[in-house]
Amino acid sequence: MISTDKRKDSMKFAIILGTRPEIIKLSSIIRELAQKKEDFFIIHTNQHYSRHMDEIFFKELELPQSKYNLNIGSGSHAEQTGKMMVKIEKILEKEKPDVALVQGDTNTALAGSIAAAKLQISVGHVEAGLRSYDRTMPEELNRICADHVSDFLFAPTERQKKILVAEAIEKKKIFVCGNTIVDAVLENQKLAEKKSKILSKLKLRPKKYLLLTLHRPSNVDDKNTFENILAGLAKTTKELKMPIIFPIHPRTQNQLEKFNLKLPRQIKTIKPIGFLDFLKLEANAALCLTDSGGVQEESCILKTPCVTIRNNTERPETVEVGANILAGTDSEKIVYSTRKIINKKTIWKNPFGKGEAGKKMVKIIKNEKTPKVSVLGMGYMGLPTACLLAQSGFRVFGIDIDQKKISNLKRKKIKTSESGLKELFEKAIKSENLTFHTQIQPANIFIIAVPTPSINN
Repeated sequence: MISTDKRKDSMKFAIILGTRPEIIKLSSIIRELAQKKEDFFIIHTNQHYSRHMDEIFFKELELPQSKYNLNIGSGSHAEQTGKMMVKIEKILEKEKPDVALVQGDTNTALAGSIAAAKLQISVGHVEAGLRSYDRTMPEELNRICADHVSDFLFAPTERQKKILVAEAIEKKKIFVCGNTIVDAVLENQKLAEKKSKILSKLKLRPKKYLLLTLHRPSNVDDKNTFENILAGLAKTTKELKMPIIFPIHPRTQNQLEKFNLKLPRQIKTIKPIGFLDFLKLEANAALCLTDSGGVQEESCILKTPCVTIRNNTERPETVEVGANILAGTDSEKIVYSTRKIINKKTIWKNPFGKGEAGKKMVKIIKNEKTPKVSVLGMGYMGLPTACLLAQSGFRVFGIDIDQKKISNLKRKKIKTSESGLKELFEKAIKSENLTFHTQIQPANIFIIAVPTPSINN
């Protein structure tokens, strides 16, 4: 029996993150859950183990602090992932969420998705379907595994959907929503321009410097590769007569010391910075040089040319629209690529959506997880019943074979003399829980509203 009392939505969300890019890319989802007063909590694995910097990101983006901090820190891939799974599993068993959301290709995403899936908790993978087709990258293995245990695969573009379908993932699990990085950039760009003082602090003029990020193990863990990249950067800054600003990653700093390598004097290193400061640097740079997938996306959105210091990318859209060039790690190729793109007209179109990805994802999960009711017959009994159930929080499909009637209902037109029905109908439509169809829709519950008997003779 269905209760028509205002149904309390008991859906509970777990947000599992561990790095600054994850905080940024999940921020619009967290903000949407908070605004909708949904029941959610955040697990922070502290995979990036500078707690101080993470706190800045949460504060800057006006996000609630994480409920759980696991303090995992550094370690081998197996060690890090194993520790995360043990701790995440215990929290999920205690909290019993309905959905666990993970993002991207980190060890946190891998550990969170597997721990949740083994507990029969629905997994939502934000930024699903990205592939570099380079399995020497641990990130590639992480994203593949996360995709294949997920129940909601949120693909940024149709390209990723095709990739997932080709890997035999059910189409009904895949949703093209755009990328949440667009949400984060658009929501915070104006704030960064207003609040960030990073340019004056570093005595930089817009479009008179280059911005560098470099941290991939394939680039900095091999001495010869690292030396080639540094040689290319030295030649680039000399040719363009611009300094390179480098917020240096702890891993990169450690490898410089390990290999006894010195950065070219034109490269100015700074400590890792907050998102608003980084956005300001990206937006005003003449060029971004990076091995980060996120920076490839952000620079594309901000209309800043990008050179990617890798042989492959899981963001091929940035290359296709002309915002990015793959330079590899050869020093001469790096110089050539910067020369080729530095003065390119920034007329490309952002391929990652309009900045509504977070809202779409929350809505999709709510719709898919909410009990569905098909009410067959939109007459004197069926329509009020459908409206009442929709207003009470159920996802309702109003079905009728009368195409004209369904067409009028879709246009929000009803003819009624019944007291209160018009108001009830308007509230149900406003809830977005009620849609109308001429064909039967899949549902958990079916209600058949037979025609009201009448005596004509």
